[in-house]
Amino acid sequence: MSKRLLAILTAAVLGASMLMLSACGGGSTPAGDGTTAGNNGATGDGAPGDGKVYIIATDTTFAPFEFQDASGNYVGIDMALLDAIAIDQGFQYQVNALGFDAALQALTSGQADGVIAGMSITEERKEVFDFSAPYFDSGVVMGIAASNDTITGYEDLAGQTVAVKIGTEGEAFAQSLQEEYGFELVTFKDSAMMYEDVEAGNSQALFEDYPVLGYAISQGVGLKMVTEMERGSSYGFAVQKGENAELLAMFDAGLANIKANGTYQTILDTYIQK
Repeated sequence: MSKRLLAILTAAVLGASMLMLSACGGGSTPAGDGTTAGNNGATGDGAPGDGKVYIIATDTTFAPFEFQDASGNYVGIDMALLDAIAIDQGFQYQVNALGFDAALQALTSGQADGVIAGMSITEERKEVFDFSAPYFDSGVVMGIAASNDTITGYEDLAGQTVAVKIGTEGEAFAQSLQEEYGFELVTFKDSAMMYEDVEAGNSQALFEDYPVLGYAISQGVGLKMVTEMERGSSYGFAVQKGENAELLAMFDAGLANIKANGTYQTILDTYIQK
């Protein structure tokens, strides 16, 4: 088990966002349909050369990986990594913020070329998607309302209602415990609604990715963690199986480059403080 990681957004987030925008010569701009354009006009050694703009689907409320800042721009670890990799490799992209479940549907239906959304690499998903090299190692924790003093571990969940977000590792982990500890599950499409349900007392606990829940708590959400992190799967960028091999190769190459030059760690340090 790792020590608790409290993810916080530093005071420099907006400044960092502006730095990213200036670095890419246009960056991400808000649009009414939840779509943003990224890396406008960027060039580099890995440029496809055909002017292709890749459609990248993402979640909408998964801070600190993807969320909207005060100006309505989509920011976060995933957005910054994607932008840095696109600059490094010289490809253009457009982000569609759809929600996690809808992002996967867009990818499987061919409406998106890739997904970056704090997506865990699992054996089941590998049957449907091709993944990049892992770009973040996460895990799952249990959270309860800050005022709840009766639940301290899994054994206290018997007969209780537990909230999970559809399609996430938190949901899969809760399902693996459900029979042993005897609780009911209720599902939500986004983390914000899940948190509200637990805060209101409709559900007594939730399972969520460790840095995501830590960030939410740091921002004033009325929850607390009551378990150490259960080691989970790594996050990866995904494309439909057998499709967009060139995009996947550029993501992997760019990821390796930004790790080597320090950009990767700078991005993590901007959004997560250990």
